[in-house]
Order: sequence, then structure tokens, then C-alpha cells
Amino acid sequence: MSRQQDEQGVVLTAYTSNSEAISCTEQTELPGASRRTGQYNVQRGKAAGAGSSSRKAPYQRCSSQDSLDEQAMVDYFKEVEIIQCSGDAETQEDLQLKVADEGEQEEAWLMEAGLATLFDESASDGEDSIVLLSTLTRTQAAAVARRVETLKQTLRKRNKPYSVPDVREIFKPSPASQSKDEAGSTERSGSNKQEVEGLGNGAPGGGADAETDINLEVSFSEQALVYKEGLKVTQPQNEADDRLPDFKVSQDKTGQTRVGDLSAEDMKKVRRLVLIEMSALFDTCGIEVKAHKALKVKVRESGLFGVSLSTLLEQDQRRMPGTKVPLILQHLMSHIEKQGLDTEGVLRIPGAATRVKAVGHELEHKFYEGMFPWESLKQHDAASLLKLLIRELPYPLLTVEYFNAFISVLKLPTKKQQLQALNLLVLLLPEPNRDTLKALMEFFQRVIDHKDRNKMTLNNVAVVMAPNIFMCKGFRSKISEQQEFAMATGTANIVRLLIRYQNLLWTIPKFILNQVRKQNTENQRKMNRDRAVKKLLKKMAYDRERASNKQESSAEAEGGFIRVQAPQFSMVSMAVQLTEDLKASDVLTRFLSQERSLSVKREDLCLYEMGGNIKERCLDEETYIKALLELNPSAEWVIKSVQH
Repeated sequence: MSRQQDEQGVVLTAYTSNSEAISCTEQTELPGASRRTGQYNVQRGKAAGAGSSSRKAPYQRCSSQDSLDEQAMVDYFKEVEIIQCSGDAETQEDLQLKVADEGEQEEAWLMEAGLATLFDESASDGEDSIVLLSTLTRTQAAAVARRVETLKQTLRKRNKPYSVPDVREIFKPSPASQSKDEAGSTERSGSNKQEVEGLGNGAPGGGADAETDINLEVSFSEQALVYKEGLKVTQPQNEADDRLPDFKVSQDKTGQTRVGDLSAEDMKKVRRLVLIEMSALFDTCGIEVKAHKALKVKVRESGLFGVSLSTLLEQDQRRMPGTKVPLILQHLMSHIEKQGLDTEGVLRIPGAATRVKAVGHELEHKFYEGMFPWESLKQHDAASLLKLLIRELPYPLLTVEYFNAFISVLKLPTKKQQLQALNLLVLLLPEPNRDTLKALMEFFQRVIDHKDRNKMTLNNVAVVMAPNIFMCKGFRSKISEQQEFAMATGTANIVRLLIRYQNLLWTIPKFILNQVRKQNTENQRKMNRDRAVKKLLKKMAYDRERASNKQESSAEAEGGFIRVQAPQFSMVSMAVQLTEDLKASDVLTRFLSQERSLSVKREDLCLYEMGGNIKERCLDEETYIKALLELNPSAEWVIKSVQH
């Protein structure tokens, strides 16, 4: 038996025996015993068979060994061979992955971060850029400065005229606010460091659970900076299912904010800040991530397999408005859940290749007509079609732009920082990709919940799905066999983290939301000043009335009451007594007790925080209203129905 150990200490293996190899044309439901008695020589798409005895497997494993990691890697390369043998969508054009040239990458980054005015004076969001820059932490500001300076040097090398400002000018405070900002910066820096140190990260006095607490109130890159300055611990990089830490988010009285809770306008600000924060985190840890160019390729304009996510959703939304996850994916997952969650090896064992291909063609022609015979679809075939659908996306589910960033996550020194990076990357994904990825992770967790019967543990699911998610077409044809082995455990571990910590990863960190609140406050001030100049006379009466309403609302809050509106329903407004323990759930309970004739379900109702320093935010039921009112005293409270 031979072994090769990768950089993270996991043994990469394959195993062989004297049994005959499985040919590509004979793939069918394999008995569970084949996992220990079959042969696997991964040879870049060539089946091991007659005449291959002279070829030595790059890695071997003894069937008597019982190591979880080694056995899992066998399943990984088994899946790779199945993918190679399937000859997916032969006419599909490969996605050509290219890294942006020096300078182009910085321009693209600044543009995506909403800071195009730093190199293009004609950009339209100049005021927004100024406000955005004023909210950045020291590590975030350093990330921006680094890219501006790189762009400046690149233009200088090319002997091109440039108008990129000096980084010292970008973050130069106004004289009036300089002392105030410096004091605030010093206070924030000290506070951040104290909070991070208080979490532990191995520091004395941090408490037994300190390393598993995720702090969403302090910038991740600021936490990484404190860690880098000396608070270092050694954490295992590869654990079995039952050894992954139970990370938890510290309880926040103002409530957690999840993807989908904010308005589109605020989410745009979130995405810009998250991009800057993600770059700052990698910069702080000394990890350089080269972004790929987003290139357009000629793809199918209709159908199910080999079409883009946007095309799938356009087709689906014409039939079912509001669809966020492709219907074909929903149907395949639902079919497996109804009949196959107890099926052994449901995602691991492939369906017969010829039958899967035939069923795929039948789905293409009958799915939207509602004529496809779902009752005759075998579970292993359904799982093979689900994997085919994912890997045949012309643009990878994790996107071309952030593909390298996802792969680079495991270079971060601690499991906590890896989760923080994944959290930011999930938030950076376009909405269709993020929603589809979430649906898949939830489905994988339901498969794992039945592991006692289907034998699909977290590790099993992760290693089987990693090649389907990460081996996008253009990338698949470019890497060598050795690179493939080197990537195996890394990509499997990333998928494992996405599944295991999905409840955390789809959460918007509070420090990002606080930066959005600060931007909204500043924008509101400027807007009010502009309105006062342009529409002073016309707005005087309205402003007086509005001010009166605000005073009345404020007086109610000071008197121990808040006014909750429900314009979608018959009740115009409702006064609720404000107490220290009043939660969003209590407000909804009070509303339902007064509106008993409503047919809407409790889980379809949400209390929203609206106005003030946020556009719109759906509150989780554990939000303490008084604590949130202190954070946003001008907010209004509205009950609305929500779509799940």
C-alpha cells in the first residue's frame, strides 16, 4: 500500500484488488460490498480494465483498513471516474477560465465594491462612495488602499495617464471631524481588540466554550488581525463528523439577520461591504486570491441540462412567479426525499449510465408539460440526474469570480476564520446561486439525518458531491491528475463545512449591518438637506405633520408603548406595551389574538423594522424590541405576510 499526504495532513489513497474493473458502459447500481472489493485506478477518464494491469494506481489502500478519511477519498475518486465516463453534454462549450491582468483585477474589484469614482471621475455614485469609505474599519480601509495603490502602480508602469488619487487623500478626514474620528477610531480599535480577546481563541480566561463562539459584532478581519498579533492556537484541519466543533453565534438582543430579511437596496450595500471585508480578511492573513474573469460563453438558451441558472429560473418564473430555486432541482430533491432517503448509498451509488442518459432526454421533453412519469424514476437515477444538473451548469454554482476564493478558504489558519470566510463568500454569491446552494445544503442535511439507514454520513455526502460542485467544465479539462489529488480533500472539506454550518453561513454579520445603518443615516441627512433646499415651501406642512407623528410615536415609546401597523390586514395599528422582555414573537402573538379571523399561518407572518437607519428588515422572533429601539429610535413597526 502506498500513501501520499497532502499539505493538510490527510492521507489520499485509492485501492485495488484482483477483481475486474467496472467499465464506463456498465455503470449500474453497485452493491455496497464493491466499495471494499472493487478496483479504482484514476487515470483521467480511462477505465481500468484489460491491458491496464501494468499501470500502477497512484495511491493504494488495503481493504482491511477502516480509516474514515481514506475510505471517503475512495468515494471521491470513484465519483470522479463516473463523471469522466459520463461524457456530459459533449456539445457544450467549455468555460475558459482566465485570471484578470494586473490592474484589471483592481479596477473590477473597486467597481464591484461601489468605489469606481476612485479611478473614474465620471462614475455616478460619488456621494455613495464617500459615505461608504467613512464607515470602513482599519483593515477594510487597508484593503481598499492596497488595491488603489496597485492600480496606480500598474498605470504608471504602462505609462498611461491616470487620475487615481493618493491613498492618503482617500481616507483623509475633514479638519472638523478629525479629532472626533480619531477618538472614535481609537475607541473602536481598543473595543474590538478587547472583544476579540474576550472570545478566547486560546487566550487565558477565554472560557471553555470561547473557541466555538462566533462573534458577529466585530469585523472578521479585525479579529484576524488580533489573532495574527499573537493569539494563536493549533486547530485540527480534518475531523470526522462527530469531531467538528459546535460553533454557535453569541446571542444578540437586536436579533439575527438572515439572507432575505433585508430590502434589495440594503442588500446592495451589504454586498459591497462584504466584498471589502472578505478581501480584508484574506489580506490580513497574507493570502492572495486571484479572481477569474467573468467570460460569456455560448450556451443553450432553453432546456434543463447545460443551461444557466438564470435561464432555468426565467423558464420557471413564467410558469410559477416568485420561483427562486429551479423547479427541476426541486422535483428531483422531492422525489428522492419521498422514497429514497432510506436507500443505502443514495447519493454515492450511480444509476445505470445508459438509463440515466435516456431519462435525462425524456425529462427535457416532458418535464414542463407535466407528462414525465416520476413514479417510474429509480432513486439512484434521480440522484445521478441531480448531480448531472449541478455539474452541467455552464457557469459554476460557486461562480467563476469567486471560484478561487472558495478553494483558498482552507488556507486560513483556524476553523473559525474558515467559517467566517465562507460566510462572506456565501453572501457575495448572486441571489440565484445563493438560494440554489442553500436548497442543496438543506437537502444534503436531510439525507444525512437518515444516515443510520442510507449509510450517508456528512463525510460521505461531502466527498461525493465535491467533484460535482467544484469540477466545472472549463476547470475540469485544465488540471492535471496530480492537481486533482491535491484538491480532493480540500474541496470535500469545503462542502462539508457548507453543509455542517449552513445555519451560520447564511447569516448577515451584525458589524456589516451596523455599517449599512451608518450609511443610511448619513444618506438620510444629505437627502433631508437637499429636500429642504429644493422643496422647502411645498414640504413645510408635510414636514410639520410628519414631525408631529414622530413626536407622538416617540412619546408613545417613552410612555412604554410602541405602535404596530398591519396595513395588509384589517387592523390599521395596534398599541403594544414596551417592556424589557418584549420580543417580536410576543407582538405577533398579540396580533393574532386580536385578529382571529385571519386565515394566514403564524409562520407566514413577520414583524418588520422599517425606516430610520434601515430600509426594511424582517425580524427574527427572538429580537428584543426595546434593545432594537435603542439602536434605531426612528423605526416603525409593521406586520406583513412573507413568502417562504
